[in-house]
Amino acid sequence: MSADHDLDLAVRLLAGTPTHEHRDPLTLRQWALAAQDFGACMTPDPVPVRVIERDDGLAAGLLARYRSRPPVVEVYVDTLARAEQLVVERGWRHWFPEGSVRAAALAHEQAHAWLHHAHVRAEFKRALGHTALRIGRRRVYAHVAGADELAAHAYARAACGLGRSPLLLTEALAAAAYPESEK
Repeated sequence: MSADHDLDLAVRLLAGTPTHEHRDPLTLRQWALAAQDFGACMTPDPVPVRVIERDDGLAAGLLARYRSRPPVVEVYVDTLARAEQLVVERGWRHWFPEGSVRAAALAHEQAHAWLHHAHVRAEFKRALGHTALRIGRRRVYAHVAGADELAAHAYARAACGLGRSPLLLTEALAAAAYPESEK
């Protein structure tokens, strides 16, 4: 899995997202690249958000979760610990330095909070370029399911200076939790 390029992981995430089952792989690749580029260049406003630590993330398949009302980030310490263990087991410490998994999880959720803003969401849709409706020169851009995850991972990678996208670690966590799904 570590030999996969981050863009290939992103395309695979989109391809596995409902509504994209029969999409052209080239279109998925273009969306993945656009989402990653957008996320890597994002500059979210530093808004203080309360962080709550919880222990039940592994069972739910969660590393962290942003909730908008009230603004809070739930960080799942059991999943963080397992992610750190995977980094060591797989020899990925050079990509994910000590403490970076938590920092990346928080940055990822900060990106989701930023993507909730209407002007950012509209800019993101334009960047993806998925047209839902065209009347003459006017276009209405559509949501691309899963693209926000890719943008958030790209932001976390850039913000934390990681060697690889946290998407690699997310996929490794899923494979470790559900080994039968890799078959």
